[in-house]
Amino acid sequence: MVTFVELPANAGLLSTTRELRMPFSEAVKFCILGISILLLVVALGILIWQICRCFSQKHTSYPHQDTVSSDLLYSEEKPSTAENYSASPSTKVEDVGSKADRLSRCLSQEIFPSGSSQVEGDTTEHKAVKIHGSLRFSVYYDQLQACLVVTVLQVEGLVDSGQTPGLQPFVKLRLMWAGSEATELEGLKEGPAKPRVLWTVLQEWHTRVVKGSCSPSYGDQFSCILQQDKGMLDRITLRMEVRDFDKFSRHMVLGEVRVPLGQLNISYPLELQEDLQIPQKDLVGEALLSLKYLPTSQRLEVGLLKVRTPFAEPSTAAALYARISVQWNQSKLRYQKTSVVPRCPVTVFNEVLMFSLPDFPLEQSKISVSVYETQTAGSSGKCLLGQLSVGKDRSSEDEHWASMLRSVRQPVAKWHGLLV
Repeated sequence: MVTFVELPANAGLLSTTRELRMPFSEAVKFCILGISILLLVVALGILIWQICRCFSQKHTSYPHQDTVSSDLLYSEEKPSTAENYSASPSTKVEDVGSKADRLSRCLSQEIFPSGSSQVEGDTTEHKAVKIHGSLRFSVYYDQLQACLVVTVLQVEGLVDSGQTPGLQPFVKLRLMWAGSEATELEGLKEGPAKPRVLWTVLQEWHTRVVKGSCSPSYGDQFSCILQQDKGMLDRITLRMEVRDFDKFSRHMVLGEVRVPLGQLNISYPLELQEDLQIPQKDLVGEALLSLKYLPTSQRLEVGLLKVRTPFAEPSTAAALYARISVQWNQSKLRYQKTSVVPRCPVTVFNEVLMFSLPDFPLEQSKISVSVYETQTAGSSGKCLLGQLSVGKDRSSEDEHWASMLRSVRQPVAKWHGLLV
């Protein structure tokens, strides 16, 4: 049997516990208690507000989207009263392709406004815009030395469009010789009384850049040797383009002046001042292009087969290469370059490049081909020979592009004109 024995507590320990007191006065104790109660009330208030907010969000509708994007995506009329989105979603089938098409058109108008800088390889249509300014220059042909001298004096009356902080104009000159043969290309539509002529670029020059001036003065002089053949000067045209310099090589053409030398008496220095005109494209060659569309893998095969360009002085060091880019909705997706091939009257490439397309309508894509001339030995500079573009624009559809869409998974080849 177990017996419990109660031991008496220590009298000193009990007395010490009774005498334990907080070393604060009564006023301090009441202040600490009031602050504690105040913090508790604030915390409870925050907790109740968060709970009310959580329950209220479950029964409110989502905020409306932006009016521009909602109007583009949805062509149906909007309801007059706000609906509750907590109900079960509907299974309505909508035409996603048409909505994406409307959205892309709006984005192209807002992100890429009209009048922006020209992209290399893009041959845009010229709108009915008034060209301002004039170009003053002088031309002289020395018959004894068979030397043509062109002096760019001044550009006057340019108008700053306001898209850039200030104009940086310069003048690019091309001495072009009209070939005897005229080409009949299906993609190049001209009037019946004005056939396309194949031009040969004899010389290219450009003046220095003058920053921040609408009436820059140059005084730059250029010269070249021209053989005094019979009728040589009658088929030569001096083309001068006034451009706004861009550090990314996207120079905007402000206007141009064309001077047929055969119509002028340049046996003595002749000074002229001509108004700037709307720039036009000239045919400088042809390219045989092959297209094949693979809809399953969303790929596009672009084959550059041949390039036919006339040149005045044959050179063994001259070579050609092409830069092919695919654009969608006026923005470049990617680009590829061909190998460098020695230049001939008909340069053969026979190269096929593969491009992967995004999941968007193919009608909004466009192919741009730029052909450059480079030197295999010596300087590593390049010179643009010509450009072409194949695709579907808003105004017209290229016949080669339409043939590619009709002949899916089959290559379709066709000649195109190189413009500059």
